[in-house]
Amino acid sequence: MKKVLVTGADGFIGSHLTESLLEKGYEVKAFAYYNSFNTWGWLDTLPKEKLEQIEVFTGDIRDPNGVREAMKGVDGVFHLAALIAIPFSYHSPDSYVDTNIKGTLNVLQAARDLDLERVLVTSTSEVYGTALYVPIDEKHPYQGQSPYSATKIGADRLAESFYRSFNLPVSIVRPFNTFGPRQSARAVIPTIISQLLAGKEEIKLGSLTPTRDFNYVKDTAAGFIAIAESDRTIGQEINIATQQEISIGELAEEIISQINPNARIICDEQRLRPEKSEVNRLLGANAKIKELTDWKQAYTFAQGIAETIAWMRGHMSAYKTDIYNI
Repeated sequence: MKKVLVTGADGFIGSHLTESLLEKGYEVKAFAYYNSFNTWGWLDTLPKEKLEQIEVFTGDIRDPNGVREAMKGVDGVFHLAALIAIPFSYHSPDSYVDTNIKGTLNVLQAARDLDLERVLVTSTSEVYGTALYVPIDEKHPYQGQSPYSATKIGADRLAESFYRSFNLPVSIVRPFNTFGPRQSARAVIPTIISQLLAGKEEIKLGSLTPTRDFNYVKDTAAGFIAIAESDRTIGQEINIATQQEISIGELAEEIISQINPNARIICDEQRLRPEKSEVNRLLGANAKIKELTDWKQAYTFAQGIAETIAWMRGHMSAYKTDIYNI
């Protein structure tokens, strides 16, 4: 592939992937969500010399016409556009069906009609739900523990069906919990860091016992590219995981120790997921991605946290620390 489309390029992982693809010499078309302010999300923060290298297409992933137009003239697509916040999916599930399932169908159908060389569909570790065994490999059962995860399961299975029914060269990319610069405060790590940097002594969190497998965003982006560059990954679904876990409580204490050791954690009831919806343990297996590609983790968790804190110190205006961000 020489020219690729990145849907969701205006978002957290998408903007980092766009940068990484440019650094690898790809020609990149960025699909950003249309809005009347003509803002391109996190792409607007890229250096001018990088932004000038990107062809930006604004549209709506839910609209098949715009999606098809965006996909003309490219060799492959990295499909990241999605609604991802779990609490928001509790009260607005229809929007998740339209964006995550129908949006993915639009990409798959256009890719089939336009005969693209590669299609990478972004999944999530949330499709597994609470671990039935660890480490969680790609054969683990799916559990729709939130409307969000249910729609991602549906999108994954649509992608599989297009591979099996039409021989579309699809790979399902399944990142575990990604963190790093530009992540919104609906995620736990920027929630903790932003409250601390705002000078708060009481850090509001939900449950502290769940564990997660955290991957630094640059490693996640490298995983996407490694999967795209290997023919052995066609028709496969592949975890991007560190195969290490840390509890939310341990994570919070580590960040607190780096920024303000005097701060303490308090439980905010509105941040608790419904009991049957909470994913209590995520620990991903990474044997498959290492077998099929040359990917390996380049950043330690500590390095990633340090880079994230440093970036957020200079971008606190992007965060509303007095509200619960869903």
